[in-house]
Amino acid sequence: MYIHNLNPTPFNFGPLEIRWYGLVYAFGFIIAAYWLHKYKERLNLTKDQASDLLFYIFLGLLIGARTFMIFWQPQEFLYHPWNLIKIWEGGMSFHGGLLGAIIGAYLYSKKRQLPFWKIADLLAIPAIFALALGRIANFINGELIGRPFSGSWCVIFPNQDQVCRHPNMIYSFFQRMAVFSWLMYLHYKDNFTPGFIFWNLIFWEGVGRIIVDFFREDLLYFGFSLGQWFSLTMILSALLAFRINYRADWNNLFNSNK
Repeated sequence: MYIHNLNPTPFNFGPLEIRWYGLVYAFGFIIAAYWLHKYKERLNLTKDQASDLLFYIFLGLLIGARTFMIFWQPQEFLYHPWNLIKIWEGGMSFHGGLLGAIIGAYLYSKKRQLPFWKIADLLAIPAIFALALGRIANFINGELIGRPFSGSWCVIFPNQDQVCRHPNMIYSFFQRMAVFSWLMYLHYKDNFTPGFIFWNLIFWEGVGRIIVDFFREDLLYFGFSLGQWFSLTMILSALLAFRINYRADWNNLFNSNK
């Protein structure tokens, strides 16, 4: 058993608080910028285009992540929509952020006639790594708590209650690191149809979220939480994409591993 006593705010500058979650977002943006600039010649991107693309993605992520909070807290945001602007108060939807980032990347790619699917493949890798770190930040913040659990590794979050619970944020961290490892493996094989790595992210993160979220304290709707239903749409979308466009890639992957 572990009693959670971590401070979510490592730095204070007067009234200004620097929280771990904000640092993770900043670090994730830096990693994505480094990764994109490292491979920008492969995408025929100039330095300015790479920076502009990241701005579109980051803006789309923020808008999507906050807008999707309406699904989780409808009474808060439908009746007080201006609260969506108050990012500093917390509350970011993974599924909304993912959709917003995809839309941002697509719009900029279309505007500049850039290879969207190659960009999506490339950025899938730093994205899942940053998302894994985000779960560590969730644990430090003592949020997204797990279901009650009496095992030796259960955690009590005093800011919530005195019940020992699953550290599902840690489970999610390892799940996302497993997806990250798989995507890195695909990246260095580098012989797939554009979009294949991206759809692997969508599929395996969807599968992982459904599994891990069974350990999370959430309201259930017909046996699934809202996040699990959104994750199911990710899985089905990826399976459809695999069937239509990437059957040869899976065949080549399995044959090359024999």
